[in-house]
Amino acid sequence: MNITREIREEEIDLLKYMLELAGHTLNQFPPIKEVYEYEGGKMGSIHFIGSNPDAYLGDIMQIEFNDTDNTRVVVTLTVDKDQRLLDLDFWKEDFSKLLHYPKPSEVKKAEDFR
Repeated sequence: MNITREIREEEIDLLKYMLELAGHTLNQFPPIKEVYEYEGGKMGSIHFIGSNPDAYLGDIMQIEFNDTDNTRVVVTLTVDKDQRLLDLDFWKEDFSKLLHYPKPSEVKKAEDFR
């Protein structure tokens, strides 16, 4: 069973920034108040409560940054088939624990994303 919690301000800031990069705003999607963490928060990935985890439609945006141990981290914002934000998914190349949650000024659009 997944334990839900309120979305954090730092998550909202990163989410807003990623949506802006993709040409969207947070107002285009239903409000997000609760999330649950994948893997107990090890890598920072969250699922937005209210979306359908079995109805993945696609990726909205990918960003990347280097964690404090200089390991590349890719963050992907996904949407479900009902046009609800689905996940904010962090993938650290070496699968180790995320050491630093990034601020928008610390990330860049992922090179392999359109």
